[in-house]
Amino acid sequence: MEGKNLKDATMTPLSAVVEAFEEMAKLLKSRKEDQQLHLDTFCEACSLVSVFFGCLGLAFKFAESEYLSKIRDLEEGSKTYNTLQDIINADVENKRVKKQGSHSRNLRRVRQGLDLIRVLFEQFVSTEEHSLKEAASRAYRQVWAPYHRWSVRTAVAAGMCTLPAREKLLVKLKETDSSAEMKMRRYISAADTVIEYIDNLYLSKNISLDW
Repeated sequence: MEGKNLKDATMTPLSAVVEAFEEMAKLLKSRKEDQQLHLDTFCEACSLVSVFFGCLGLAFKFAESEYLSKIRDLEEGSKTYNTLQDIINADVENKRVKKQGSHSRNLRRVRQGLDLIRVLFEQFVSTEEHSLKEAASRAYRQVWAPYHRWSVRTAVAAGMCTLPAREKLLVKLKETDSSAEMKMRRYISAADTVIEYIDNLYLSKNISLDW
């Protein structure tokens, strides 16, 4: 236990996220037909991702708050439901999948948060010439902008000017350019698996993904 505590104390935020998501991805790839993702495990891993929204400053302050509120709702749901599949099944049965405040709707929003960070990382590692502002702007346009009203999109665009420089982000994450790139690529791969799994939960119930 002492060794584990020492490891946790020296682990960077990015390392912690990568390890948590690789564990989930490994579980989902184990090829067991009945393999399901436990809600408490999922919430614990997703809560670690919030550090990235915090590092992005004012432009994503609203996103950090909203993201964490959705996770808190799912954590509360884990007291009643064991898996992600369980909450969707329950909401389908009660005809409240897309209703404001439902666990299924909040899971969808958390999934979009994971995807935003995934796309941001893809942009960040694609070239050293990409500024954080450029990477974040592209990620936002691709993942969240289609679902936000004009006033929110305008506020986010204005906040992009406050994003830290690429070098300052690396300092906040306690990473070098090379170590960050390696770990970001690992997150991209693991998050792909988790996101695909979540999407398939909805699709298996004939629920579209355009909301």
